[in-house]
Amino acid sequence: MRAAFFIDTNVLLYRASTDEGERPKRMVAEALLRRGDIGLSAQVLAEFYHNATSKRGLRMSAERAAAIVESLTLLPVIPITSEIVQTAIRLRQRYQISYWDGAIIAAAKELGASTVYSEDLAHGQVYDGVTVLNPFLPDVE
Repeated sequence: MRAAFFIDTNVLLYRASTDEGERPKRMVAEALLRRGDIGLSAQVLAEFYHNATSKRGLRMSAERAAAIVESLTLLPVIPITSEIVQTAIRLRQRYQISYWDGAIIAAAKELGASTVYSEDLAHGQVYDGVTVLNPFLPDVE
């Protein structure tokens, strides 16, 4: 299971957003999700489900969110293993990031992804060989 690019939860949430103010971000998210070389982790699926069904702006039904999660499992999905947890802890300590962000980087590495698309981590920062790009900034591909 390999992918060149890793998608963080915020990409999925923008894709699901019906807020007209987030339309530009939704379009970017749609384009990223059409790529054939993307993957994600079980953590991202869980975060998406939780936020999609509980965030005030989305209020997606549990059934709809579950159907989206199921469709996303067609992509390469990295499970959360004890190795991912241990690597996330090391990354958290080394880069002074949250454990959850460390788990995103650890899963991306396990997937073989050289790039993580995320709005949450520092744009352009390289974490243990994985570059983070904020796809919602101007001129980011």
